[in-house]
Amino acid sequence: MRLEGKNMVVTGGASGIGLATVNRCLLEGANLVIADIAQSGGAAKAKELDGRHGGKCLFIATDVTSTEQVDRLMQDTASRLGSVDAVFNNAGIGGMSQAVDYTDADYLRIIDINLNGVFRVARAALRVMYQQGCGSIVNCASILGVLGQTGTAAYSAAKGGVVNLTRTLALESAPKGVRVNSVGPGYIDTPLLKDLPPEMRQALIKLHPMGRLGRDIEIANAVLFLVSDEASFVTGANLLVDGGYAAGKS
Repeated sequence: MRLEGKNMVVTGGASGIGLATVNRCLLEGANLVIADIAQSGGAAKAKELDGRHGGKCLFIATDVTSTEQVDRLMQDTASRLGSVDAVFNNAGIGGMSQAVDYTDADYLRIIDINLNGVFRVARAALRVMYQQGCGSIVNCASILGVLGQTGTAAYSAAKGGVVNLTRTLALESAPKGVRVNSVGPGYIDTPLLKDLPPEMRQALIKLHPMGRLGRDIEIANAVLFLVSDEASFVTGANLLVDGGYAAGKS
């Protein structure tokens, strides 16, 4: 098993890409902490997975906009499991609006969760990992971290920030034995997209040369690789998992 004995935290782990990653990494032997907001259903999901995998999954309620909660998440994980070996820094929200129509509050909320939240989690994880002398962090960016798209000013700004934050953290942490990478999903076929009108869904599909949307397990597989020892010489990378979306636009 590729993560046997490793202790891993997944923020935003109660649904979507986060939950797919939790499931995938449990199958590879990791002990998992699902970190998500209290009303996410994460506690019930962790209890179910814990029973199925023999005591290898727990839930810690965490709002990534709270430094106190994020710091406690890493401290509690290290205390209860003995270490924090890997983190998938995945918590985030969407939101579309023309730039001129954003209120300060709406814009700043997206930035606070999708960029500042990633920083808070990474900072707290690095403090633990530096003491250990090892660890791996994968930040969830997006195809919109490298490409612009109308109506996504806040989201694209945040995800672009995540990509460059990842590079900077990788440079700082490499001498400490820690790797930091990001994954950049294209449009993924999650429940959020199932409510789209058929014509909008088809328009999203056409953005991807492979002719389909991505699947959450495909992002989970990329995260698994990046946190595993198979990626031991990979740091500062932004791995696009986008069905070729960016290839013709770079």
